[in-house]
Amino acid sequence: MTHTSLPTWTQLPWLGFDTETTGVNPHTDRLVTAALVLREGGAAATADSDVITTWLADPEVDIPDSAAQIHGITTQMARTQGRPIREVLEELAASLASHMALGYPVVAFNGSFDFTLLEEELRRHGLPTLAERLGLSEPAPIIDPLVLDRHLDRYRKGKKQLSLMASAYGVPVSENAHTAEYDVVMTLDVLAAIAHKFPDCAAQSCTQIHAFQKDAHAAWAENFENFLRSRGRETHIDREWPQITPRGRSDDQE
Repeated sequence: MTHTSLPTWTQLPWLGFDTETTGVNPHTDRLVTAALVLREGGAAATADSDVITTWLADPEVDIPDSAAQIHGITTQMARTQGRPIREVLEELAASLASHMALGYPVVAFNGSFDFTLLEEELRRHGLPTLAERLGLSEPAPIIDPLVLDRHLDRYRKGKKQLSLMASAYGVPVSENAHTAEYDVVMTLDVLAAIAHKFPDCAAQSCTQIHAFQKDAHAAWAENFENFLRSRGRETHIDREWPQITPRGRSDDQE
């Protein structure tokens, strides 16, 4: 990586982002809850300073029991307590776009799922996408601790799940995992630990780290796909980041 004289991504305000949904397909499933966590001080700040905003939406479709068992929101809860999905989407997208328009990073673990789902939902409800609001071909800048960890600590054994990564980086694991706001706080803590462990990565600007992740994800996807095929598993791993192609997401990416 090349060092920069611009402010690094670690010095800028971070906006953590996570969703809970009706399922695992970002092209067809729907938003149920969302959380944004603003950490003004970036890598130098702690969760004590976090400003948390959450939304509960009525997705206008039934929430499968399998999804409700993960995040705890049933169809009845969403219908009686949730806000209209179009209102939630507009507020969420406006908040994300206003942060990104300043050149500040949005942080999301496995963010390609959340951003793909959000863009699909915005189109579905006739609202401008994030990319359209920003005047870009894709939402940016984004920082994804999953993409960074896969590249920077690629030989560490074990699955790349948020709670397992948190333990690997010495970050306490919340008992409230799989509520969007707690997952975001944990994601920001993991990212701060990554920045501390890999100072060359932390020295990049937002533009540089976003581009670096695109290349890192594409390389990981190709290598993992080849690994699976060498063991007789025919599969496709999406090369695109931070959004997923309409082919959908392979279960092997978990």
